[in-house]
Amino acid sequence: MLNDLENLHRACFPDKPWSAQDFADLKKSGCDIIASQNGFIVWRTVVDEAEIITIGVRPEARKNGIATAMLTLVENDLKKRGVKKIFLEVAENNVPAKKLYEQNGFTQINIRPKYYDGVDAILMEKNL
Repeated sequence: MLNDLENLHRACFPDKPWSAQDFADLKKSGCDIIASQNGFIVWRTVVDEAEIITIGVRPEARKNGIATAMLTLVENDLKKRGVKKIFLEVAENNVPAKKLYEQNGFTQINIRPKYYDGVDAILMEKNL
């Protein structure tokens, strides 16, 4: 499974692919992962808060609702576990991702200057 995640991440993010070991380390650190043939989502839960670490969808499968469906699955699971808020960070210049998060109820709460190789990170949250 970890090799499949590595290949899927490479397809989604060819400029900065994660290795199977990166995914193993995330699992060891307490992250959860949902993956399909065309996409994946990684998140971490601490008490009553969660953080979306990353979402990826193969370029040829984008704009078909896969990311929204994965977010919905995670949110439903988190609600059952008593989570009250979800946080995430997104690069300021990643317009499609920002739009996805805004359409799914996330709001900007802060900025981390030059967080992504000189690009600001937008910190967002959603109350569940």
